[in-house]
Amino acid sequence: MKNIKFVEYKKIWFSIAIAIIVAGLIFTFINGGLNYGIDFTGGTTIQAHIGKDFDISKVRELISKYDSEAVITYAGNEKEDVIIRTKVELDDESRKDILDKFASEYNITSSSINFETIGPAIGDELKKQAVLALVLANIGILIYITFRFEFTFGLTSVIALIHDVTVMIILYGIMRIPVNSSFIAAILTIVGYSINNTIVIFDRIRENMKNVKKIDKVQLVNDSINQTLTRSINTSLTTLLSIVALYILGVPSIKEFSLPLIVGIVAGTYSSIFITGPLWTIISSKKKVQSAH
Repeated sequence: MKNIKFVEYKKIWFSIAIAIIVAGLIFTFINGGLNYGIDFTGGTTIQAHIGKDFDISKVRELISKYDSEAVITYAGNEKEDVIIRTKVELDDESRKDILDKFASEYNITSSSINFETIGPAIGDELKKQAVLALVLANIGILIYITFRFEFTFGLTSVIALIHDVTVMIILYGIMRIPVNSSFIAAILTIVGYSINNTIVIFDRIRENMKNVKKIDKVQLVNDSINQTLTRSINTSLTTLLSIVALYILGVPSIKEFSLPLIVGIVAGTYSSIFITGPLWTIISSKKKVQSAH
């Protein structure tokens, strides 16, 4: 593992990444695009205290008349509550009908059910904030990496982060995971995690550059990645173990958050090890050629 020629095999690494993204985008398009949740589209949230064990499939039967794609999850310490998120705004008549159905099925009163409406305007504003947060995060990383290292390192990092974010978005599209407020948190979490691995490799590249008189960038990058490979893999594996445990043991809402994190960590580890170093050699070499002219 200590003599892998990462730069020489860059076409393979890049081809794998491009193939996954292209195939993923095609499947996402065929699947109907992203499954925007109530946070983005607007709709109604219903929280009901059932007070006993219940079957979500039965709740779905009660609510399917109004929204067959409603997101339904357990809530409460004993899983005696249910949260329903519909993409349609329920009118007073629909709410009364739902109250009657829950009262008949679970023998609960109207005080045990709460309705909350989220308007489309709030969803549109959240979309803008999500895009703005992602753009600002990437700009901040570009500035930080440029200040700490140099611009070519920063540019390479941002390209790798775009790869990681794209893979996560594709997962949301293929798996039809609702894109809601946790989507923003998951994306920004992976951006921060991925850049950490990348900085470790770039830091080793910079250190190794100081120890050689004549710089062979291919050998420099190969040595630097090999020297940090064990650390990068071990860090990713320990993080993955924790998140996989959350996915296996968690409730549906936790699974929807942890699955993208699992894929994001794998994508971030891949880009840090196989993409950033080889890509830096290409960008820095082109910059040197342009400077010479």
